[in-house]
Amino acid sequence: MNMKEKHLSDAKRFLLTLLATTFSIILTFGTSAIIERRHKAAAKKEMAMMIIYDFDKTLEQMQHADSLFYQAFKAQQEVVLHPELFDSKRSSYMSVFSLIYTEFSETTEKVFSSNIETFNTLGNANFVHEVSAFYNMRHSYQETVLDVFKKNASGSEINQSIEKLLKFDFPEYYFHSRLCLLAMQKMRNRCAQMMKVSEEDLKEFSRLRAVVEDDSEEYDLELKQLSDEYLEAIIIVGQAQKKLEQEKQTIK
Repeated sequence: MNMKEKHLSDAKRFLLTLLATTFSIILTFGTSAIIERRHKAAAKKEMAMMIIYDFDKTLEQMQHADSLFYQAFKAQQEVVLHPELFDSKRSSYMSVFSLIYTEFSETTEKVFSSNIETFNTLGNANFVHEVSAFYNMRHSYQETVLDVFKKNASGSEINQSIEKLLKFDFPEYYFHSRLCLLAMQKMRNRCAQMMKVSEEDLKEFSRLRAVVEDDSEEYDLELKQLSDEYLEAIIIVGQAQKKLEQEKQTIK
């Protein structure tokens, strides 16, 4: 091999090595970029499903409240037309008072609103705006419907007389509740569409969440049982101590 051929061979080997190295770098970084994009997309969808799942829980509570307000509203109307139904319709308008215990969980909302990483992960300004609007309306519903109802329901005694029943503004609660419910259902559906979250995705997410929530409920029951046993033990010990004191006084 002459000198010229040797130089060509070295140059060819160098180019092949350079190409191989370049290809390796591109492949490594390209694969990493693809994996990172997939992780970001998965995290984005997971966060969106967590928020929409929270929406669904809120809407379930609101639908229950709406049903009770409607039931009380219709019962009140029937009593207006037929006063003799006052006693027989009592359960229909009294069941709405269970709503005084209704509270919305704000855990997911706090995660959404207090962590800048949440906004970076979601990466969709329209979705963020819609979520904020949903939670703002939920606060409004709590304050203008549930809290006002709780305040007015306290000591209302609507089951005591027709006059007191008719003074209670069930139509206002029902119509305000229904308007909020319909608006928030639309917000929820827009959010699901924006993030391309299907109902099948949400069903699977709900199934996994149900497992966690069942475990939590079981834990709560165990705590209650432990608390009951503790209180029972305290009572028994207290009674025993009292009995001993009485016996001492008798001996003296």
